[in-house]
Amino acid sequence: TQYSFKEVFGTLVVQKQLFDVVAKPLVEDLIRGKNGLLFTYGVTGSGKTHTMTGSPGDGGLLPRCLDMIFNSIGPFQAKRFVFKLDDKNGVDVQCEVDALLERQKRDAMPIPKTPSGKRQIDPEFADMINVQDHCKVEDVDEDNVYSVFVSYIEIYNNYIYDLLEEAPFEPIKPKWNNCNTPVRNGDFIPPQSKILREDQNHNMYVTGCTEVEVKSTEEAFEVFWRGQKKRRIANTQLNRESSRSHSVFIIKLAQAPLDADGDNVLQEKEQIILSQLSLVDLAGSERTNRTKAEGNRLREAGNINQSLMTLRTCIEVLRENQMYGTNKMVPYRDSKLTHLFKNYFDGEGKVRMIVCVNPKAEDYEESLQVMRFAEMTQEVEVARPADRPICGLTPGRRFRNQAFREELQRKLEMRGGPINEETEEQAVSELLLQNFPPLPSCELLDINDDQTLPKVIEVLEKRHKLRQMLSEEIAKTVHAFKTVLQEFDSSVASKENYIQGKLSEKEKTIAGQKMELERLEKKIKTLEYKIHILEKTATIYEEDKRNLQQELESKSQQLQRQASDKRRMEARLQGMVTETSVKWEKECERRVAAKQLEMQNKLWVKDEKLKQLKAIVTEPKNEKPERPSRLRDREKPVQRSVSPPPAPSAPPVRLRHRRSRSAGERWVDHKPPSNVPTETVMQPQVPHAITVAAASEKALAKCDKYMLTHQELASDGEIETKLIKGDVFKTRGGGQAVQFTEIETLKQESPTGRKRRSSPSNPDQPEDAADSEWTDVETRCSVAVEMRAGSALGPGYQHHAQPK
Repeated sequence: TQYSFKEVFGTLVVQKQLFDVVAKPLVEDLIRGKNGLLFTYGVTGSGKTHTMTGSPGDGGLLPRCLDMIFNSIGPFQAKRFVFKLDDKNGVDVQCEVDALLERQKRDAMPIPKTPSGKRQIDPEFADMINVQDHCKVEDVDEDNVYSVFVSYIEIYNNYIYDLLEEAPFEPIKPKWNNCNTPVRNGDFIPPQSKILREDQNHNMYVTGCTEVEVKSTEEAFEVFWRGQKKRRIANTQLNRESSRSHSVFIIKLAQAPLDADGDNVLQEKEQIILSQLSLVDLAGSERTNRTKAEGNRLREAGNINQSLMTLRTCIEVLRENQMYGTNKMVPYRDSKLTHLFKNYFDGEGKVRMIVCVNPKAEDYEESLQVMRFAEMTQEVEVARPADRPICGLTPGRRFRNQAFREELQRKLEMRGGPINEETEEQAVSELLLQNFPPLPSCELLDINDDQTLPKVIEVLEKRHKLRQMLSEEIAKTVHAFKTVLQEFDSSVASKENYIQGKLSEKEKTIAGQKMELERLEKKIKTLEYKIHILEKTATIYEEDKRNLQQELESKSQQLQRQASDKRRMEARLQGMVTETSVKWEKECERRVAAKQLEMQNKLWVKDEKLKQLKAIVTEPKNEKPERPSRLRDREKPVQRSVSPPPAPSAPPVRLRHRRSRSAGERWVDHKPPSNVPTETVMQPQVPHAITVAAASEKALAKCDKYMLTHQELASDGEIETKLIKGDVFKTRGGGQAVQFTEIETLKQESPTGRKRRSSPSNPDQPEDAADSEWTDVETRCSVAVEMRAGSALGPGYQHHAQPK
């Protein structure tokens, strides 16, 4: 059995190779604003969870996806709480003040915080996220800011549970009552199932699900690991840690453009793009007769198989609608798994599936079913392009404004200006204090002191002069700065005018492109409608063609049957005609022979009567009459002697001897040793014959004709000999074959119904005695010789002994 897939990985494949082929395109689409869905599908124990999470030292698809996301958007991430998710699967942008208040409120809460870069990573999963590849997306939009939100849910017994919910949770499955609702026992409160809803964009989401904003790979994977510990697993006969639920790890990426200054996020909700990547670890399909599951395990297996069957049914209906143009309703609502990802199957994102196969011989049948389903899913194409909002701002403004600020600071530094505000105030104050002369002591201890005041006046005059000098220098600096600002304003104005001109040209180009795009969209719709009509027409024509082909095939089969029936009827009628003609020929021959025999008997009776009358007339009167021959025959037994050859008064009819056409041919005379020799007068004699007791290839190779002598017991107890003749010819394989053409019969009968007549006992009349003896022989036996006409191989004899 063979199945075809887009990519096949061997048993020695590493996680990086699998990630580069399967998951890396989905991460690139996520950063570009598109949705993605990744399944791991297979029988239980085939390695689905290992493929998704990996092992120590070799991380799986999930940690590699997180690492690639943060490597790509690391320098462009927004501060916490700038993006805020609402309860309706949407996202809002907060100003810096609101985001700061949110951060302060979070810092004041006593709950444990998610790990930062300075905290030590949990050694339990540190090796899984230590990815050294540093894979990243190259063409990330640098004028956007990004934030990552993660959530983790599981679908258990067709109910949705939040694995990140901060509630008392027991790792073992909680008890349930008959109504399939949780039972509250004391302090333990089981987790409440969540509800699926549809947002304004017709996307499905889980209400009340915990969504955590993360800023690094370590923080995101710790959130995942916290939920992974709460996931339901159990020990079965096929897997020691068998997943009893479908787990879904959802990564949401919110991105929005910066404003024209390139400093803050643009406060427009229409410009926010929210993309999503769902990593699904499906529970394995299993047969209960192999797992020997009972109780809760049996119900879990039934729900798992039912949800996987619903997934398969949805894929089959989508494939049928796509291939045959039908519009069947896809049963998404039959399972929470398919209902959650309904928008992906409707074309809102790219879907990838990894099929995990276990090489165990016991899983052969189930693995065939899995691969058959996976091969069928490749024929379903539901992706459609997503519209990206147009920002309209100048690209590259983040780094351009940053470069402008750096250049301005450098020029100010070159002109002696301050580097920043704090250093500016400090430098001015220190400069003034250093340049001013120190004040002398101002204490007047003596009324006649005339030195203190002049010194103070002198110092104050020096300070006044120095202040004037500093004021002049500051005025010069201010004038130079104003000049620089005016030059900068003029250059900015010229650049702004140039940019405005370019922007107007671009706007005109965009308007023209929009009009062209609208025209092309209308044309595309018209062509799609025409294509739809043509497809329907082609479908109708194909259906008519199939019907006509089927009708043509049925008519041709009917004609063939009629022709074969006609041939059989002709052969049957030909056989009946041949059989009837042969039958009537034999019947005519038999009647003619019987009539001839009857006439001969009548003629003989008349001759006998005339002879008796002659004997009566010619016998002497004085002689004593003899007893009739009948009385004499009764008194003494008649001794049969060899009768002389018949001498009838009428000349006998000469029988014509037909010369056999096979006189110059070689014959194989096959006489089985079981045959009984007969003492008939007529014996079959074939010249140039090789007599054998058993037919052999050596004898057949030397001859052209074949004759088999067959004996059987007739219904009257006599032996009937049949001569079966045939032609010998060579076969394609180099052997010899016999085709039988004719049967000749040699038959002997006893005259049981004929009355005997005694010949007269007068020896003095030799003539009468001869006549009487010949008559007595004719009385006992009537001989007829028949040559069968139409023989192509030689004379045929048939000996009849019939009573008169």
